[in-house]
Amino acid sequence: EIVEGIERVAHIIGEIHGSMAEQSTGIVQINQAVVDMDRATQQNAALVEQSTAASAVLNEQAHNLAHTVNMFTLAPERGAGSAA
Repeated sequence: EIVEGIERVAHIIGEIHGSMAEQSTGIVQINQAVVDMDRATQQNAALVEQSTAASAVLNEQAHNLAHTVNMFTLAPERGAGSAA
């Protein structure tokens, strides 16, 4: 009876060990997923910063272009009957 009890305990310990190994594998996978998400978040933040900088440059270039275009004046249209 004692031997059977010890065998049951050994079996339960084996099951616990198997469950712990599965949990450990799951935790490693979750940790890797969190690392991957952190990396993606950092890359996205860098892309947002680059986009913001590019937008600022584009805005400045558009402003400069508008200023340059405003320097030009168009001659008034001549009537159809006037000599060229």
